[in-house]
Amino acid sequence: MKNKFTKPAGAALLATLFFFWGCAENSSKSEMSPQSGLGGSMARFAITGNTLYLVSKETLEVYDITDGANPVKATSKNMGMGIETIFPYQNHLFIGANDGMYIYNNQSPQNPALLSKYTHIQSCDPVVVQEKYAYVTLRGGVACRNWFSQSSLDIIDVSNPSNPVIVRSQPMLSPYGLGVSGNRLFVCEGDNGFKILDISDPTLAIEKFHLKDLTSYDVIVRNNRLIVTGNKGLYQYQYDDQDQVELLSKIPVL
Repeated sequence: MKNKFTKPAGAALLATLFFFWGCAENSSKSEMSPQSGLGGSMARFAITGNTLYLVSKETLEVYDITDGANPVKATSKNMGMGIETIFPYQNHLFIGANDGMYIYNNQSPQNPALLSKYTHIQSCDPVVVQEKYAYVTLRGGVACRNWFSQSSLDIIDVSNPSNPVIVRSQPMLSPYGLGVSGNRLFVCEGDNGFKILDISDPTLAIEKFHLKDLTSYDVIVRNNRLIVTGNKGLYQYQYDDQDQVELLSKIPVL
């Protein structure tokens, strides 16, 4: 299978498609996820129940969307500079920033409370969570306000959200977004392709498959399907337990 891309395109449209695909899935299988709409790991918005969360570069904004046609702003929390991504999981919000990962308690959905912050060297860092571990990709470069050359995958024990503890840091090439499902971690490596990692041991990610000719930036995983953003569109793949990957469809975005 050969797929060749050039530049990222249509990011806003792709994020929207990610979101509504997740909503459609959850409308019939609501037990599968605590959030109502499923975005990629680089998403800047999320919904849980009747609450919408938006992150800007400096704030977390919370809206009551009980009446979807008339959202009401519930609160706004100043978080400092460099806020990038949001990932809701169970009763917590995991927010990626240039300098770390914030964990908020979300038991009061319209007034989330900061529990802790895991701090690292400044970089770009999407985050996904499964059970007691968070997986964070760190990528250096000018866009992330740092020139350090080492990119990595950090595995963090968040079983105590008030005290996250790093358990491993593994080198990566140029990681962007990522996704997790069962014993597989999926990592987008930009121009360096797309990887499937075995996390049967959740504290150790072992590379099982590398699709080198797929430029990839973010991924959603659901029911053995992968929705991947590439340079020129949205790609849908199917994978199996032997890590065989098949291209199913493409939505071009020019």
